[in-house]
This record gives sequence, C-alpha cells and structure tokens, in this order.
Amino acid sequence: MSGAAPEFELENVGPGPDPITLADLTADRDFAVIFFQRNYDSTRCREQVTRVSKLLEGFLGRNAAVAAVVPEPRDRVERWGERIDPAFPLLADPEGTVGPEYDQPIRLETIGDWSQFFGRMPTVVVVDARGPDPEIAWTYRSKWTADRPKTAAVLDAIDEVAGRE
Repeated sequence: MSGAAPEFELENVGPGPDPITLADLTADRDFAVIFFQRNYDSTRCREQVTRVSKLLEGFLGRNAAVAAVVPEPRDRVERWGERIDPAFPLLADPEGTVGPEYDQPIRLETIGDWSQFFGRMPTVVVVDARGPDPEIAWTYRSKWTADRPKTAAVLDAIDEVAGRE
C-alpha cells in the first residue's frame, strides 16, 4: 500500500499525548514508523517493541517518530506496557480498526481467536510526513507470526525513503 496515510486517534499508554493522532506523531518529525502488533498474548510482539525501544536513538537520528499499535483494549495494553516499558507511544486500538486501514494482513481471522498461528500478522509502516499530507512510503507485511523485519532493515527503509545512502 502506498498513498495517503490514514489519520487516526488512539489511546496512548506510553510516552506522549493521550490520546494521540498521526498528526501528533508527525508534528515535528519527517517520518513516523508504526509497528502494528498481533495481540496482547504475542511474546514476539513484546520482544519487537522492547528491541525497537532500545534502538530508539537510531529512529530519532533519522527524524522519525515511533509508535506501536496493539489491537486490544486500553487496560490490556497498559499491562503490556508495564511489562516492557516502551520509550515511545504504545497505542490501544480496542476495535482493531487502524490496522486494516493500513492493510495489516489477517490470516483466517475467525480461527485467530483459537490459534496464535492465524489472525493479525505483524506489519511495519513508514509514513513520510515531509509533504503537505503524510504518505505511506514503505510497508513490511508479515506472512506468518514470526516474520518481522530486523530493526536495521526498518532504519534502512527510512534512509531509502529519505534519499540517504
């Protein structure tokens, strides 16, 4: 997916304003990197957010804001946040509406309630906010639950979008 980045407003249980919008994320940044997670129970999602949190300076050095979206109610996302203490916004999407707006893949959604091998697949989106309207510039859509880009690959994607070598 490329084109206009859909605006959203979600509850934030991490650092930053609550609620938070895409406009808030990009207000003083050239880019926003949004990590769409699977669900509350995903260990790999928590590991990814923890890893990105530790490497946040790499994103900030590229003038990129970072946020993670968890398709769960606020109370569950708060418990998630207490376990990993992210250094960036951790957003609760209780209705699970923002992921589909960004084309987050869902494999056999109804079975996803019973099996961690199905349901929402992790997705990473780089939004370019340098123009008048934020645009989706790069997307990584996982094909299975363990499929996630390395943090270095996401940083490289920002560099590519920015036109840096």
